[in-house]
Amino acid sequence: ICIPFKRRPLFPITITVKTSEPTFSPIWVLSYVPETSLSRPPWSDLPLLNKEEEQRRHQVVVQKVNTLIESREYGRLFAVVHFASRQWKVTNEDLILIENHIEAECGDRIVLEKVLLVGGEDFTLIGKPLLSRDLVRVEATVIEKTESWPMVHMRFWKRHRFQKKRSK
Repeated sequence: ICIPFKRRPLFPITITVKTSEPTFSPIWVLSYVPETSLSRPPWSDLPLLNKEEEQRRHQVVVQKVNTLIESREYGRLFAVVHFASRQWKVTNEDLILIENHIEAECGDRIVLEKVLLVGGEDFTLIGKPLLSRDLVRVEATVIEKTESWPMVHMRFWKRHRFQKKRSK
């Protein structure tokens, strides 16, 4: 595979040519460095928005999402939540199995507060890093709590005749 290199200017050099009238013409020194994501980012420079413009755009997006939800034209909703030291992509009526201990009994409803992303067919709300609690609410119900297999913690020091076993 042969990738052609683009010749692009590095910096201008001004050369004076002695004639009857002085003229200056810049000559561009060309580089044979390929354009990659390291030499130049692939996206164009975007201007930074001020706070008022950013808030206005956020309100427009939230208003559109609210109208979709009120008219029930959103399709199947999904969310990416951070729960039990992992990220989970959950939808309605999903079951997740965690191995951590939580302080809830069977039948308790818990609120998953760390919501990273919520989406449907026509929209996606992405948090930076989390979506605010007043914007999104994801709830779960504890269905079953079972004891896990015994966890054995073994400590061994070589050449010391030391072994220690602890089970939970």
